[in-house]
Amino acid sequence: MSFIQLKDVTKVYDSKGVSFTALQKVDLTIERGEFVSLMGPSGSGKSTLLTILGTLNPPSTGKLMIDDIDIYQLSQERRADFRYSYTGFVFQQMHLLPYLSAIENVMLPLSVSKYSGKEQLTMAEQVLDKVGLLNKKHRLPNEMSGGEQQRVAIARAIVNNPPIVFADEPTGSLDTKTGEEILELFKSLNKQGHTIIMVTHNPETVEYVSRVVVIRDGLIESDTYRSKGE
Repeated sequence: MSFIQLKDVTKVYDSKGVSFTALQKVDLTIERGEFVSLMGPSGSGKSTLLTILGTLNPPSTGKLMIDDIDIYQLSQERRADFRYSYTGFVFQQMHLLPYLSAIENVMLPLSVSKYSGKEQLTMAEQVLDKVGLLNKKHRLPNEMSGGEQQRVAIARAIVNNPPIVFADEPTGSLDTKTGEEILELFKSLNKQGHTIIMVTHNPETVEYVSRVVVIRDGLIESDTYRSKGE
């Protein structure tokens, strides 16, 4: 069975008596180790799809299976436990706490873990080293560039070594050169075994991923695999 399976998923939002269908009977399978880009125009449904895949947003109908687990049949508590073990999230706005240093921000997801304080510190240092920022571990977010802040956010997302990393427009607020550096970092993490699912509107990201899924009007318009050599 595929690592991630979305089966016949529809998502309808209701606002003040008005219904809007964001996704329409979407089927999607993703294997371990893929780097998938979800693309499409604004309002196409790609961000809704990401939140459903990320176990944050139950579909109106259909199901999500990850590693043979029916995610939305879990209680909220068990789903939160699953999310902690399996997933990391990176956003366009980094959501770093401004009064915490880089290493303190990275350690935040570990605060509910079984690890000792010393183990948490070691894990955070290891991932900051992985993203090239160990020498800036004591800096506050406002003492770092936008690209450095996004690297801290990525380190925070992978500090638990989750199998899946979700990214929502991770280069959207960065200049072109810095954005390319962040995409190279995601590509490196993918090679290290993380399955990465990224929402983006930037067509230049295509060269970094192994697969491009285009969403339009709540439907999958195209699903293209790229060869390793591309």
